[in-house]
Amino acid sequence: MKFFHRFAYYLVGLVIGLFFVSMIFSGKDTRCNYFPNARVLNDLRNKPFEYSEKASKVLAEKWIDTIDIKNTLEYGDVDFDNSNTEFHKAKLYVIEGKTTKNQEIILKVSNRENKAILEEIIKK
Repeated sequence: MKFFHRFAYYLVGLVIGLFFVSMIFSGKDTRCNYFPNARVLNDLRNKPFEYSEKASKVLAEKWIDTIDIKNTLEYGDVDFDNSNTEFHKAKLYVIEGKTTKNQEIILKVSNRENKAILEEIIKK
């Protein structure tokens, strides 16, 4: 078999294989959260999110907005040393992030089985 024929068979097989792979993965919402920081932030973002009274009072002040909270939950760093990750009803995570005005903030988020509650917002 000549090189041209082998190459043609290879290309046909490659195109068919790419078609089947694209069909399998096109409808799925796949994420690659391999590291603990990414897994925790993804879990908090995908649950219904509520604000405690203390956090609502801080949000009423004009130095922080809900966009800053969402950005911190997207790009923040979870401080596992200061977080309480014992296997109780709720885990308390400490998340460090920044506002849109580049002010450093710390969020304390309680991760429960069916919802996440923002307990406290601290300006650094």
